[in-house]
Amino acid sequence: MKLEPAARRRKLARPARTAFAVLASIAALLLAVACQSSGTASDTFAAGTVTIRVAATPGAEDAPLYVAAKSGGLFSREGLKVTIASYPSVKAELQALKKHQVDVAEGDYADFFYTAATSKKLGLRVVADGYHAAPGVMEVLAAPSSHISTPQDLAGKTVGVVKPQVLPVVKPVPGQPAQPYSLEMMATQSVLQSEGVDLTKVRWVSLPAAQLVSALARHKVDAIVAQEPYILDAEKSLGAIEVLDSCSGATDSLPLSGYFTVQSFAQEHPEAVQDFRSALEQAQANAVLPGPVRAVVAHYPGMSMQNASLITIGVYPTSLTADNLQRVANLMFNAGVLVKAFDVSSLIVH
Repeated sequence: MKLEPAARRRKLARPARTAFAVLASIAALLLAVACQSSGTASDTFAAGTVTIRVAATPGAEDAPLYVAAKSGGLFSREGLKVTIASYPSVKAELQALKKHQVDVAEGDYADFFYTAATSKKLGLRVVADGYHAAPGVMEVLAAPSSHISTPQDLAGKTVGVVKPQVLPVVKPVPGQPAQPYSLEMMATQSVLQSEGVDLTKVRWVSLPAAQLVSALARHKVDAIVAQEPYILDAEKSLGAIEVLDSCSGATDSLPLSGYFTVQSFAQEHPEAVQDFRSALEQAQANAVLPGPVRAVVAHYPGMSMQNASLITIGVYPTSLTADNLQRVANLMFNAGVLVKAFDVSSLIVH
């Protein structure tokens, strides 16, 4: 069945899109973001209120973190002072954790699980679950003139995908080109495979997230795998149509990001870690109310109240369950990114 134009499809299928995220440019509305270039995180623990420094790559997944950290917020009620340092990538966050410049880091599960599986020395531990997929959060999009409307149409086509930050380039099958694996690509491949698409006939090109829409507009790729706010951008500027939802079927409600620390910190400050998780989970439970988040998102450069109300966000979990996170590790193993099965339950701070 031929898909409807993006604008009409959005009106019919997504009448209640909620706000996207609290990003770096609007963090000042919620709290003072501090990023120190020297010193160690352990220096921040003094008499009285406990201070925890969190590294984040601001996006939809971080919204409850910023809300909980504002003055008088949920972290304060737990006796915590949380400062948030904005980082450009998970790779930079991992370096900050390694140097003890931050205590907790938030980011893509695939990047952190790969690091945990291949670098035991750092001793990564999961503090809290952060963000899960929902319908419309991650999609394969194509231009209306591309004649691509079904997953099967992607065979023989070039698909742009977000460039991996930590994950290596993998050659899954001898004789086949190496693949730029990312969580977006692995989730999409899983859905394509369930649709009977021969994965060896899909060509993948890795690009910075901000270049995906322009690459589609200039016909450098035939389709893209995008998350918000780039989905809305592609639909409004190009009339892009959804070919498939990358988080559906086996990848439905896939965990996307979480909060990590190192073993030494978790052992030295178990109560602080538990209080952090408790406050964050309460903030994530409160995040179902769209009004306050929508008002904040409207201050993002290039955004408006109208656009903020159209961008889809995922689900903020209110508990930490090993079985949910294991789905990501299994996806990585099946894709060949992890050379052996990896048990994520060993990473969870209890």
